[in-house]
Amino acid sequence: MPNLIPLNTQLSITDLGTRLRDATFVVVDLETTGGRPTDAGITEFGAVKVQGGQVIGEFATLVNPGMPIPAFIAALTGITNSLVATAPRLAAVLPTFLEFARGSVLVAHNAPYDIGFLKGACAKLDHEWPGNHVVDTARLARITLQRDEVANCKLSTLAAYFRTEISPTHRAFDDARATADVLHRLLERVGDHGVETLEDLAAFTARVSPVQRTKRHLAAGLPDAPGVYIFRDPQGAALYVGTSKNIRKRVRTYFTASETRRRMTQMITIAASVDPIVCATVLEARIRELRLIATKQPRYNQQSKRPERQTWLKLTAEAAPRLAIVREVRGDVSDGACYLGPFRSNAAAQEASEALQFALPLRTCTTKLARNPRSTTAGCALAELGKCLAPCTATVDHEAYDSLVARVRSAMSGAIDPVTDALQVRMRDLADQSRFEDAARWRDRLAHFVQASVRTHRLMMLAQIEQLVAGKPTPAGGWEVHCISYGALTGAITIPNGVDPLPAINALISTADQISQPAPSQVAGLTEEAEAILQWLESDGVRLVRTSEPLALPIGCGGALLTQLGQVRNEIRAQEPVDYQWLTASARGKMVTRIA
Repeated sequence: MPNLIPLNTQLSITDLGTRLRDATFVVVDLETTGGRPTDAGITEFGAVKVQGGQVIGEFATLVNPGMPIPAFIAALTGITNSLVATAPRLAAVLPTFLEFARGSVLVAHNAPYDIGFLKGACAKLDHEWPGNHVVDTARLARITLQRDEVANCKLSTLAAYFRTEISPTHRAFDDARATADVLHRLLERVGDHGVETLEDLAAFTARVSPVQRTKRHLAAGLPDAPGVYIFRDPQGAALYVGTSKNIRKRVRTYFTASETRRRMTQMITIAASVDPIVCATVLEARIRELRLIATKQPRYNQQSKRPERQTWLKLTAEAAPRLAIVREVRGDVSDGACYLGPFRSNAAAQEASEALQFALPLRTCTTKLARNPRSTTAGCALAELGKCLAPCTATVDHEAYDSLVARVRSAMSGAIDPVTDALQVRMRDLADQSRFEDAARWRDRLAHFVQASVRTHRLMMLAQIEQLVAGKPTPAGGWEVHCISYGALTGAITIPNGVDPLPAINALISTADQISQPAPSQVAGLTEEAEAILQWLESDGVRLVRTSEPLALPIGCGGALLTQLGQVRNEIRAQEPVDYQWLTASARGKMVTRIA
């Protein structure tokens, strides 16, 4: 029979992990008057309900299709017009069958044909299709059996090969019973491939590449627990590092039709093993993933591989300080240097620098200057335009330039009002001139500066805390607890429901990793690690157990303003008019964030 409707065998999350021996299957076969449900009718239902290899129910009935049965169909099946003349109509049979099959996995040979007729019948009679999951024994046989075993995958061929108790006869009930026997034999065969659950069966029969199917065994024996998994090549080198709440289920998805990424397909082709690292919590798994990617540099990971590519905006420590974009934080904070960042790209750092430079115009030249230069020239073009105080000349006003540097340092330390005020005026002037694109560019520069300010001070908030212990309730009624030092995770534990948490927390603290205090303007670990910790700390339900320092951000570092900038960007994406007057002093407000 022809395949008319594509079949989706993806199982829902409620069925993941259901053992095949515990699943209930309803094997169904239909006889019809023709090949398409749109212009043909059902003449016979045959179904067998099985569980654990045993028949637990049967369903069989003729159906009056309400239309003539073609002669060649009658000759093939033996079902004639006179035979179905007194049979019940489909409207009476269909609800009974749907109830019989409720909650089961439907099985059919060339399932798109039979399931297509069932769905068509539901549509005609205004019944909602119940959405039973479907197994196609024809497809399962094509995947499982070799060409030297069977010439084709017709039901009669498979029944003869497996020597089923019932042979197919083109009658619905006989064919359903034969299909049930074929199903059991095929399930025995796929068991050799590690298929033990409905989830396994769905993945095995999905339309995946031969490589994906042959590599499914790599997921065998992996734990049902949160953690990190590492795909390795035959030499043991890390190919890809990932994390999941459930290692086994996540790794198995790489061998299903849902995995369509080309680089992952290439990775699976090379992979020879998968190593799991079980973690106490999802946050610990995320942190371990970040650290492994940074140290192992797996070729198929695209994110988090180059932490050294971060950039900072630096106020230099020299006689006439200036702004510079740098790749690292050096130990010169005590000498007067100040850092803002890290930025995720050099372009973002440049945008923030332009915003700060516009509001507080330090020198832009890179020449190393003496405190008291001897030059008597008028300075550069910027100095002549009044946009630079010209610290390169002998006539420099040291007090004025030092005051400007102090204001820049203050802005980089959290007092951003001078920058936002100056750019507010600039954007309003441009908007008044209908230069909206130019105003938007300055808005973006301001956004990069504010984002960097908020990010910097959130990170520095963690970097100054020697010990922070926090807990969060788990869905099971217990607690997940993390120990953090200078922005790095030093310990994690999950405490079950009913267990006194304090002794476990004290044990966690006593066994936590010891972290040295980082250099100023830096966290102890990776920036992404500290940000993952901050995200967890700000999630619902987190409670502080103890902390050596309060968690607080500087007033006015830009948190409230950052939210408003996001709102403006959303308005622009929605192509709504933008009011550049939004950036008022009252709207900026002051913000202090505390986690208590």
